[in-house]
Amino acid sequence: MFGKLADIEVKYEKLEQELSQPDIFNDQDRYKKISKAHADLSDVVMLYREYKQCSKDIADNEEMLHDSDPEIREMARVEMDESQERLHQLEARLKVLLLPKDPMDDKNIILEIRAGTGGDEAALFVADLYRMYTRYAEANRWKVEEMSSSTTGSGGLKEVIASISGDKVYSKLKYESGTHRVQRVPATESQGRIHTSVVTVAIMPEAEEVDIHIKPEELRIDVFRSSGPGGQSVNTTDSAIRVTHVPTGMIVICQDEKSQHKNKAKALKVLRSRLLQLEQDKAKAEEDATRRSQVGTGDRSERIRTYNYPQGRVSDHRINLTLHKLPQIMEGEFDDLTDALISHFQAESLKRQGD
Repeated sequence: MFGKLADIEVKYEKLEQELSQPDIFNDQDRYKKISKAHADLSDVVMLYREYKQCSKDIADNEEMLHDSDPEIREMARVEMDESQERLHQLEARLKVLLLPKDPMDDKNIILEIRAGTGGDEAALFVADLYRMYTRYAEANRWKVEEMSSSTTGSGGLKEVIASISGDKVYSKLKYESGTHRVQRVPATESQGRIHTSVVTVAIMPEAEEVDIHIKPEELRIDVFRSSGPGGQSVNTTDSAIRVTHVPTGMIVICQDEKSQHKNKAKALKVLRSRLLQLEQDKAKAEEDATRRSQVGTGDRSERIRTYNYPQGRVSDHRINLTLHKLPQIMEGEFDDLTDALISHFQAESLKRQGD
């Protein structure tokens, strides 16, 4: 591990030298490439240097343990104990930073939320979760663009598809994929009984054309009139698009824009992301059949997380974590959840590397 860290530090210093050259700004593409590579290594190099300094402090204190002054020896012993503890912490963090990076972590995402079992109550919770993710995105200064949605008469959403773009969106939200269960008393429930509903969430890395190439002959594109509230110009032209990917049978419908061209572009963006997710799932299934990243069927028995309104708690069943702060989480304050999930899956990766 330390040989690898030393090599990384040498590479980092070479990049630093390149960035200090006066002519670096003449080639903006090269400058951006080197700057990104330098920034990507910065965290691990800073931590490695801190580790080396901590090791030096321990060595210095070991020498002071032989001093003739008992006060100096005691001070050295205390400082050495603190430095040893710090050294273990730094080593653990370095191991995490050296884990193979998910190549998708820097990507934007396509978010899909759909109502499962539970009727109107499930649809209402789709709207609640969409708002939660939107608030979380705002807090992280990410951009949310709704791409498609289907509303219900009760103010809920049967489904919603949106793109979220910004810094490392996928790395933060990728563990949200799965079935989310809600337990609460519906507004229409006169007896005060708690209802259980489920919603499925899919988080897919947004695929560029370079990631997924779709041949024109693989697509069937149908144009039709948008459905929805009457009297709006969006509903008076044939602007809605249905894209069918013939080899897989995947269908994407987009009708939110007035422009047929914009709807087609959005539909193809969603399709590419679904196909990329399909490729990822196949690769993961081959690597480890027990690790799935796609959502379940929306059945009550399958779930990754439960939102219990009467008790004001949120429980993530994958890591046995329960937080009694449901109102804050529904307002988009769920860093405690994402940080715990990231730490858990990093620990699992470290364990697999050790096997």
